[in-house]
Amino acid sequence: MPPSPETGSADTGVIHDIGYRGYTGPRLGRSYAARSLFVQSLRAAYGLGRSAKSKVLPMLVLGAVTVPAVLLVAIAVVQQADDLPTDYPNYLADLDLVVSIFLAAQAPVLLSRDLRHQTVPLYFSRPITRADYVRAKFAAMVCAQLLLMTAPLLVLYVGALLGGMSFGHQTAHFLYGLLTAVLYALVPTSVALVIAAATPRRGFGVAAIMGWLAVSTAVVGIVVGIATGPSSTVPDSAQWVALLSPDALVESLANQLFDAGSAGLRLHAPGALGAVVFAATAVAMVTGSYALLLRRYRNI
Repeated sequence: MPPSPETGSADTGVIHDIGYRGYTGPRLGRSYAARSLFVQSLRAAYGLGRSAKSKVLPMLVLGAVTVPAVLLVAIAVVQQADDLPTDYPNYLADLDLVVSIFLAAQAPVLLSRDLRHQTVPLYFSRPITRADYVRAKFAAMVCAQLLLMTAPLLVLYVGALLGGMSFGHQTAHFLYGLLTAVLYALVPTSVALVIAAATPRRGFGVAAIMGWLAVSTAVVGIVVGIATGPSSTVPDSAQWVALLSPDALVESLANQLFDAGSAGLRLHAPGALGAVVFAATAVAMVTGSYALLLRRYRNI
């Protein structure tokens, strides 16, 4: 007998056993979520996982810092030189403008978009803290900068060894270059992230970071040029102006610590006292910027 219209739906209802079971796998916790945010942010700095347009600038900058290294190695090999035309720390100093463009363009990518949309492009099964967020973003941008500067150093180093140059000398100076790259990745990047976190507008962040880097470097160059005059030696009294620019600060400190650069032609921290002051300033700049980032995100 067919079901009546009033009871038909109730009579044909079925309960299905879908075999639901609770999750029994590993619970990775907050630290895994922070690491995931770090990886996602590092990829975003190079445009990975984003549109093709987002990859253009990072890849152009990577090519701009790597191609000259290939040419320098080729010239040294053709001339059968005993050493590279430039030292590793000096190579990074000569390309600081290109690296600064990458920093100014990509630091707001990591912070400004999240501020503007009040969200992050990941789903978290467990909430992360504001400190976790700052730590992941800070580490991602520092690593992105470090990878950018390590690539040409590796080209120089491998090319020098393949060209038959001294293994001990090249290895020691390659390590000097890596330590210099760490300084460049920490000092300018820390302040750039503070600037990027100050505005939800990416364009404003890019302009502010690039303006700060360009103006501070220009001021140092003008003061040093005036103090040097017709002489080819930068006086010690003018070396202190490098404290105004993070790029100049790192260059001066690296030249002093690793005895890099032609004597008198490049910035150096003035003596042992200068090296201590410059190193303390670099540490204060990084730790102070990180503290400001934490304070900024506590207020959001």
